[in-house]
Amino acid sequence: MPTSWLLIALVAMAAIRFLLPLMRIIPSPWGILGVIPLVLGVALNLAADRAFHKAGTTVKPFQKSSALLTGGVFRITRNPMYLGFVLILVGVALLLASLTPWLVIPAFVALIDRRYIAVEEQMLGAKFGPAWKSYCAKTRCWL
Repeated sequence: MPTSWLLIALVAMAAIRFLLPLMRIIPSPWGILGVIPLVLGVALNLAADRAFHKAGTTVKPFQKSSALLTGGVFRITRNPMYLGFVLILVGVALLLASLTPWLVIPAFVALIDRRYIAVEEQMLGAKFGPAWKSYCAKTRCWL
């Protein structure tokens, strides 16, 4: 599950920050600005989750969707929950104020992109055909 990978990434970020603090890149008190992307990420996830439930379709990866969501936060990105996860990680990296936590973020993005987004988008394309293609032409995968 992507939320499990998010938790693993958060633990890894904290662990390497304290076990291998290469360089403090954000001076105090500026690291507190990490709260902004963290809160935005949580808000994006909550908005997407509400949209899934309102449409009566699944939020769980690899389960068949009963509706193609294209409004609300889905106008900004085809993957608002995954983008929200990345914003959470960016916020935590800023709060940790060290260089090493940033190493986790590209690995997380690559994992999510290949293991989840690629499969989910293939499933959505098969289910919704031309409507999916039209949506993809108008809305980016991430941002």
